[in-house]
Amino acid sequence: MFDISGRKALVTGAGRGIGKVLALALAEAGCDISIVEIDMKNAAAVVEEIREMGRKAFAFEADVTKKDSLRKAFEGTQKEFGRLDICLNNAGVCIHQSAEDTSEKDLNHVVDINLKGVFFCCQEASRIMIPQKKGTIINIASMSGTIANVPQKQAHYNASKAGVIMLTKSLAVEWAPYGVRVNSISPGYIRTEMTLMGGQMFPAWESLTPMGRLGEASELRGLVIYLASDASSFMTGSDIIIDGGYTAR
Repeated sequence: MFDISGRKALVTGAGRGIGKVLALALAEAGCDISIVEIDMKNAAAVVEEIREMGRKAFAFEADVTKKDSLRKAFEGTQKEFGRLDICLNNAGVCIHQSAEDTSEKDLNHVVDINLKGVFFCCQEASRIMIPQKKGTIINIASMSGTIANVPQKQAHYNASKAGVIMLTKSLAVEWAPYGVRVNSISPGYIRTEMTLMGGQMFPAWESLTPMGRLGEASELRGLVIYLASDASSFMTGSDIIIDGGYTAR
């Protein structure tokens, strides 16, 4: 039931961090991988790692906020693979700043990447998956879409991730008749390049997490394989929180 060997997957923001770890996890499980990235240097390095595993891999340069470049990336993926079985929408950004000090530019930047970008990627995936009558979309949301976590101030980020969770539910209902499943994963504090920038907050984050530590991106791999596989065939519209117990307090 967990076998996804031979399937074709697309991962956004896979040049580093969670996206890279999960792209490699899908490749290790037997998938061919299309990487959609704005940083082609990082993307090329990941492609090379995947090819060394014996899997097919390609990188397409695209800004997830730009519909035209995204469409070319998805069309390129379909041309190379013939189909798309798994779409993992990971690209995201976070800015820590108080709501009263958030500029229109920063608000647009966060919402455009985190929410509009996910919408566009889901939309492009659907153009391939609906005619196939099959496919699974996995959106990376955040526990911050469910709770207002502290001590950092990030209202615009929290709102964007809450939007991803509701978008996931809405698309799951719309596309269920076509055999397309849509779920989201909401990680807690995961040790990545992005969270490392908030290093001074680590003690607070760890103290507020019942398990007493930050998670590792590798600890999301099993959940991604589950959602990508037939083991989760009756699951759609779900948001799964994996946060070391943070939101259980």
